[in-house]
Order: sequence, then C-alpha cells, then structure tokens
Amino acid sequence: MSKFTDQQYLKNDQYRDSSNLDARVAIHQRFSTNPYGWLTWVFDRLLTLPANARILELGCGPAYLWKENASRIPAGWDITLSDLSSGMLDAAWRNLVVTGRNYKFREIDAQNIPFEDETFDAVIANHMLYHVPDRAKAIAEIQRVLKRGGRFFATTVGAHHMEEMNVWLDAAGGGNYVSRVVHGFLLENGMEQLKPFFSQVTMTRYEDNLCVTEVEPLVAYIHSAVAASDLKKDRLEALKLEWQSMLKQKGEIFISKDSGLFEAIK
Repeated sequence: MSKFTDQQYLKNDQYRDSSNLDARVAIHQRFSTNPYGWLTWVFDRLLTLPANARILELGCGPAYLWKENASRIPAGWDITLSDLSSGMLDAAWRNLVVTGRNYKFREIDAQNIPFEDETFDAVIANHMLYHVPDRAKAIAEIQRVLKRGGRFFATTVGAHHMEEMNVWLDAAGGGNYVSRVVHGFLLENGMEQLKPFFSQVTMTRYEDNLCVTEVEPLVAYIHSAVAASDLKKDRLEALKLEWQSMLKQKGEIFISKDSGLFEAIK
C-alpha cells in the first residue's frame, strides 16, 4: 500500500492538520492563469441542487469550498462536512464558524458512511477519491446514501496534471514521493469506475495552468508533500538554482494543470 492511501499516515501525518494542504493550495491561489477561480467554478455546479438540498461532503479538508462561496450558499441547504482527519475538521470549523451558519461536522471514512440509505440529495468528494484504499466500496456507499435522482460531484486531476512539479517532487524526495498516487482516480479513468453505480455520468474539464514568478512557493510546496526524513537537501538546493535560472531566462516557471469534475446521477 502506498502511504498516500494509508489511512493512518493520512490522518496522523500528511493531513493531521491543514498546514500541508494550505501550502499546496496557496500556489494555485497566487499563480493560476484562469481568472475564474476553481472553487467558484466547482460551486457553480452545485447551484443546480434543490433549495432545500441535504448535502454531504466527504474529505472536506479545511472547507475551502464553503469558505470561498459563503455568500452564495442557499439558506435552505442542510450541509454535513466530513473528513477522515479530526485535524482537518477542526480547521474546517475554524474557517466556517465566523460565517454564523449551522454546519454539521463528522469524522467519516468514505468506505463506511454512517447514514441511512437515500439520505442525501448530493454527495461531494473533491480531490480525495484517489486516497481511498477501496474506491469501489466508497463509491457504492456514496450511491447507497444518495436519494434516487441524487447527484454525486467528484473532482480530480488528469494524468498530466502538475507533471513538472511531480518530477521535482520525486527528485527532492529521492523517489519516496509517490507522485502517481492520483492515478487511481483520474479524469481519464474515473468514468469507468463511476458508471457501474450511476445511471448517468458526465465529466467537465477546468482550463488552467500555473505561471510561478517566485522560488519560495515552490520550496514550500516541496516541503508540504515530501516528508522531512525523505527530503534530499542537496537535490532541493539544485532545484532552487534551476528555478532561479528559469526565472532569469523566462520571467516565470510554467507548470501545466489538468483538473475537472465528474457529475453522476443515481
């Protein structure tokens, strides 16, 4: 088992709090080329839900989606935010308590969702299914707790997403960073995994790239994804020199992106 699908590693190390994820999200917030933000784009798809929808998010992390779109959330929605990590749920609560809205927070393993059949109008799983050890079991659970006609929204990445960064991560980690962990659930193979459970599945891509103009955010990204015990400091120093040279020559460091969203109907 990869450590990036090892639930104990995810809960107690990589995602014990939001700091690692915050560092990775920051580079997208600062340097993405698409001016129409990712979280706004994702939330647009949710606005097709009923005014009184009951919604469950799995792997909510620090609740970026809801924090960013706080003013757009219909008053009648009943929202349960869940994560495998109690530290992430704490970060989510801290990000949302200032909104004054009554969210529910639950520590949940997506492979065993503790709700009755046909409870929710929608289930959301943003960039998290590739971390689940038994994805088919999780998808079956999602389908089970959805009402008939309910919708499942799952975001993920394509096979070549951030491929430049993944090369650097593997170099800095001496091969210990598993950059291919996301390949378990991609834009290219997610459809075939969802179709057995849902009557209709569609996929939409979000056009974007990164044009990074500073070295430090790249360094922060490396530190957030590679364990300190695996980090090869000499290789990281070499990468810093490489990035500085790229900035001097081109004025920016280009990183390709490929993200999108599956919408499935029960």
